[in-house]
Amino acid sequence: MTLRSRAARLAALAAAAGVLLVGIPSPASAVGPTTGVLAATTQSQCTASTRIPDAPTALASLQSSSAWPLTRGAGVTVAVVDSGVAVNPHLEAAVLPGVNLVPDGTDASGRTDNYAHGTVIAGQIAAQLISGSGIQGLAPDAKILPVRVYAGIEKQLVEAGFGPNTERLAEGIRYAADRGAQIINVSISTSEKNASLADAVAYAQQRGSLVVASSGNRSNNDSPEQDDKDGARYPAGFSGVIGVAAVGSGGVVTKASIHGPHVSLSAPGQAVASSWPLGGDCVVGADEPATSWATAYVSAAAALVASAHPTETPAQWAYRLEATAVRAQPDTRSNISGWGVVQPYDAIVMVPGTGLRGPKSPFVAASPSASPTATPEAVSVVIGPGPDAAAIATATGVGVAGLIALGAIGALAIYVSRRREEATPRRAAPTGRGLYGPEEQE
Repeated sequence: MTLRSRAARLAALAAAAGVLLVGIPSPASAVGPTTGVLAATTQSQCTASTRIPDAPTALASLQSSSAWPLTRGAGVTVAVVDSGVAVNPHLEAAVLPGVNLVPDGTDASGRTDNYAHGTVIAGQIAAQLISGSGIQGLAPDAKILPVRVYAGIEKQLVEAGFGPNTERLAEGIRYAADRGAQIINVSISTSEKNASLADAVAYAQQRGSLVVASSGNRSNNDSPEQDDKDGARYPAGFSGVIGVAAVGSGGVVTKASIHGPHVSLSAPGQAVASSWPLGGDCVVGADEPATSWATAYVSAAAALVASAHPTETPAQWAYRLEATAVRAQPDTRSNISGWGVVQPYDAIVMVPGTGLRGPKSPFVAASPSASPTATPEAVSVVIGPGPDAAAIATATGVGVAGLIALGAIGALAIYVSRRREEATPRRAAPTGRGLYGPEEQE
């Protein structure tokens, strides 16, 4: 289905349901959303009353049932640098006051979303359960900071200066970092290696934020420019940023995603159920996978890791996600799927060490060798008892006695622990596919 035909379908469905879809372009005025926002069912368009009873299918492959007993993302703020986040009951308790950087006269706190993009992403990350709906985000206890940097991609909006552009994107990333967002979701990409954007990413990293960005879609109307060739996209291509490709319904990354050296991870990005600006639920990306939605799930996974390990650095959070991702070749990153499909539970429980295969670990650092800052004093060797001989002898006797006592206590503790393990049922294995999985197909 072409972009124009998607827009025509949306308009027809809206007319049949008697609903005005604000901001979704009509076939006569512009192409439709790159990511293919579609109806929840084939009979009616997504409205305020639309409810999808089933949980998003992606949650099972993303190990939610194993990760949530450990953390649900509490204490972490995820900035959604996008088209805004509209009011929706799934997000009522999750959204913080944000900002609107688009000079179009709409709500100053970023709660206007006439394009739907940002609201869907916010729901994937932090939607909470409501009556009659199974929609839930992967990090439902995380907070969302809306940062509105564009209004839409219609020709009129772009010509008025309200479409996607790198300068406003850079400003949005800086705003998110200044407001303390640990994770910054950027489901926008550009082939331009823009200096302002690079500076904004570096600024965010210095302030303790992890930027997660889309690797780009082959159909890329959401980008500042049109370019469907493989190669680096930004901000995904900047150092320290997690670039995300989209996994399709077949379980692998397809040609719908831009491939290149900027791809770090991949995640589900097709037929995604989430929150909708009109107040209900909706399914998006049914036709093909899109990196916007995949990026949201990796941001949510990062929020879970950050919540579980709040004292670690953004680089360490990223390493956990990359080292434990599902991939066929443990030591190799792919330009198609990066280090593999993200697995949040495995990332949370991973014990950093030198034996892990994959990306370079920020946990393992060489011990610096001591170098004297001045000429050392001469060392004198004393033969026979020195001046502290009596004190050393006394301390040695006390130390030996202490070690004997500690050994007895340790043996008793091991015995009690083993008896408890025998009496307690073991926890079920996680629902993920292990550390490594099958290779993707183009």
